[in-house]
Amino acid sequence: MAIAAVSITPIGTGETGVAPYVAAAERVLRSEPGLRVELNAMFTLLEGDLDAIFRAIRKAEEAVVEAGAQRVSTVIKIDDRRDRPTTLDGKVTRVEELLREG
Repeated sequence: MAIAAVSITPIGTGETGVAPYVAAAERVLRSEPGLRVELNAMFTLLEGDLDAIFRAIRKAEEAVVEAGAQRVSTVIKIDDRRDRPTTLDGKVTRVEELLREG
């Protein structure tokens, strides 16, 4: 199981707002089977099989182009931990535990 943060930015749209392009990408990501998807203000977090994550990101990029972007810039950060299972919730829970401990 891998965790990824992805940001797909449209370029060449003639607009400053990106929400319609983000929505196009999110529709694709949320339709992909086997992925957990969490949208936040700066990135979309994905949890699932690494190959499925890469396929979903590629489809999401195409959706942004189909929505009118002439160019797409994509930033991906991946946590592919192999020594034990990890989840989005588990990573946050561990930090919150440490914060409570002082």
